[in-house]
Formats: sequence, structure tokens, C-alpha cells
Amino acid sequence: MSSSTSVGSSQDLESDLSDLESSFRGPSSFRFNESVTSGEGLVQLFQGHRAYDLLAERFLYGLGHLPLRTNTEVLAVYQNKYSDIGAQGMMQNFGISKKIMEQKHGGNANVNLAWCFVSKDDIPKIIQYGFSCNMPKNDGSYGHGVYLTPASSSLLECVKKAVVDEDGLRHVFLCRVILGKTEVIQPGSQQCCPSSKEFDSGVDNLLSPNKYIVWSTHMNAHILPDFLLSFRAPSCLEGFLTPQVHPKMPTSPWLPFPALFCALSKLLPPSDLTSLTKYHKELKEKRITRRQMIQRVRQIAGDKLLVSVIKSLGAKPKASSRSCQRMMTVQGPRII
Repeated sequence: MSSSTSVGSSQDLESDLSDLESSFRGPSSFRFNESVTSGEGLVQLFQGHRAYDLLAERFLYGLGHLPLRTNTEVLAVYQNKYSDIGAQGMMQNFGISKKIMEQKHGGNANVNLAWCFVSKDDIPKIIQYGFSCNMPKNDGSYGHGVYLTPASSSLLECVKKAVVDEDGLRHVFLCRVILGKTEVIQPGSQQCCPSSKEFDSGVDNLLSPNKYIVWSTHMNAHILPDFLLSFRAPSCLEGFLTPQVHPKMPTSPWLPFPALFCALSKLLPPSDLTSLTKYHKELKEKRITRRQMIQRVRQIAGDKLLVSVIKSLGAKPKASSRSCQRMMTVQGPRII
């Protein structure tokens, strides 16, 4: 896949991936040249095939940095044929689980596409027996389960941690994942199953997840490894992962949340103020992060109103280090 291939916006990415997802409802959705077929239930696709080109393009797009994309090559793309009895059972279990989730959550099982990096030795076992037999290794920082990266998220850190085989290749599955209702999992968690019957899986961030966590109790029925990509990336990635631009220090005023809410109380309906107070309480109880709090304030009030209110409140007040933890910054129309 040429590194000069143009890529669209994030909206185009979601649209294309959704279109691809709707196409592979079963193992016979595409017509293949099966002259090259692995012994692990995979059929090789070739450059020029719709699925090959789309997956290779989207994978390289996820690397973000142009120098890294230029120096990374997708060498092979395979589709899972689900030809083995065990693999067929895994696909049937996925379909049953999807229906159960739809019944539980009003028709929406919350099925998403996600990348799962694996070692070469993992591949045949996962294809034949699923993830419970050979769960991909991770650092355990978000509990006990399979960690996957949303299909439209950055893949930089994942590529850095991916296992390199004896030929210098790294491998990644593109999977369908049943998420159901997600809950935030904090770093350092020892969780191994949903915290209650209300939830089904975990994420690192509710509004903008970079990590899906499928618990060991659900991994075989909620993850379906549809495609496999094998790629070669630079052996030393540190130079490519170093930020190229130093972030600018914010220069706009700082305000404590209570002061902002006081100003917004004259402009927002009571129901919105109740929601803001509720989220602020969750922030103080550490049930949500500061960034999540800011995102929710933006959703309720809107950036235009927030910029206007904060500008009207004047310059940055002096504050102790403790109170600074409750503060937010607005720079132009964007809260950071």
C-alpha cells in the first residue's frame, strides 16, 4: 500500500468502516482468489481488492505521523474464513451474544470495530479457539481482559508495544466487538468482570475512548477476529513517536467550576444546572476525570456561550494548588 494514498476526515473513516462492517455479515461476504490460503483458516486478500485497500489505508491512517506512515508497509491482509468447527462455534456465539445485548439495551448491542495486536504464535490459537485459549498479553493496567483499540483511534503506542516476529513483522486483528453498555475503568484497576449487571465492558474514557476492555468472562463471545494484517514498521520507533511540536502554554483566563456555574445559572435552564452540579460532584468523588467534566460542560453549555461567559468574568484569579485541581481553561473557542 503506497504511503502517499490520501486519507479522508475522521467522518469519512467512520463511514467507510461502517460500510465495511455491514459487508462482512458472514464468512462468504467477499469473493476471493484463494490461490494463497493459510492453514489457520485464513484466506489471503491482494492489493486492489476492496477490503485489502480499505484496511491497509485505514491502518496506515491510524499511525498518524507522516514519517511513520511512510516507513511502515502493510505486507499481507487476510480474512477469517471461520472454516474450523471451533471458529464456526465462535461466530455463532457472537451472534447469540449480539441478540442478547440488543434485548438488554433496547435494540442496540453497541457493536464496534477495533484493532487487537497479537504475536505470531497467538494467531492460529485465536482463529481456532478464540481469545480465552491464548489471551493477548497486556500490561494489566486496566484490569483482566482483552484490550482493543477503537478502529478510528491513534495506533502509535499500540505499534510500539506490538510483538515483532523472527521476520521483523508485527500482526494485528481487526475485530468486531460487542461492547453493550460501557463503564470507565481507571488505570491500576484489578477488575475482571463488569462492576454490576448494568455494564458489559470497559473503556478508558466514555466520550473519547482509546481503549476497549472486554473482560475475560466475555472475550470469546464478544470479540470476532474478522481480518488479520501483517506489517513491517521501523525497528526503532522512538524517533517517530517523539512529538514534533511543543504545546503552547494557555494564556486565557482560569476559573473554578463553581464560579463558572454561578455565571451560567443566569443563562441556562434549571435542568442543565442540575446536570452540571451532578457531574461536578462525580468529579470531586473521582468518578469521572477532569477532562470528562470539561467535555460535559461543553456539551451542555456550548463553546460559544462558555467563551462569552469566561471573557466577561475577567482575568485569572490567584488560587492555591488544591483549588487549581478544580479549574478549567478556555483558549479561543476550545476548552482544554
